[in-house]
Amino acid sequence: MQNNTSKMVSLLGKIRKQMNGAVLDTFRYYGAKYGMNYGVAIHSIRDMAVEVGTDHDLAKFLYRQQVRELQIIALWIADAEQLTGSELDFWREGIVNSELAEQAAQGLLCNVEDIDSLVTAWCRGENSLVAYAALLAAARNKNISDSAIQTSVVEVVTLNPNNHLVAQGAVALLASVIASNRELVASILEQLPENSTAQLVVDEIKWRLEFGC
Repeated sequence: MQNNTSKMVSLLGKIRKQMNGAVLDTFRYYGAKYGMNYGVAIHSIRDMAVEVGTDHDLAKFLYRQQVRELQIIALWIADAEQLTGSELDFWREGIVNSELAEQAAQGLLCNVEDIDSLVTAWCRGENSLVAYAALLAAARNKNISDSAIQTSVVEVVTLNPNNHLVAQGAVALLASVIASNRELVASILEQLPENSTAQLVVDEIKWRLEFGC
């Protein structure tokens, strides 16, 4: 039976075979910093994760490595049922750029059962990347409550007065409930403060409300 180190070495072999210089150049342009980055396409990384399957112990081992592809694989093979207390702190600390925030939301955090606690706590802090991840995760999680949506969106927009990523995350969360609760969305828009982030959210969501998008 392979240990985590040998599993990692095997994954690195597959990753190196799919190294993409053009993608690497794009990462450099946008400033997405990693210790090591092979530029492998996201769909290929997810395919590798599917082959591995759920393995929480290996996920934590890979997440500690400073290699983009390994960290993303970790976010797709970790077990969301184990994300409580210090476990959440561990995964939160690894979110250091917008790509990892998005992959964390899509692969792992969207499956957290107590999404209300996660999104309200992560939107209350000073880390906008963590807040962005929580908002995107909440938008994909059917367990999110109306009160958590309201609290998290208003608070995060207030704490981040000029942040495009936070605006994107707030829009994603509000858009996810427009069809089922237009009244809630309209009420939240009225509660937003006057700042640049709020204006981005209001402009986008009012357009969606008007045209039913």
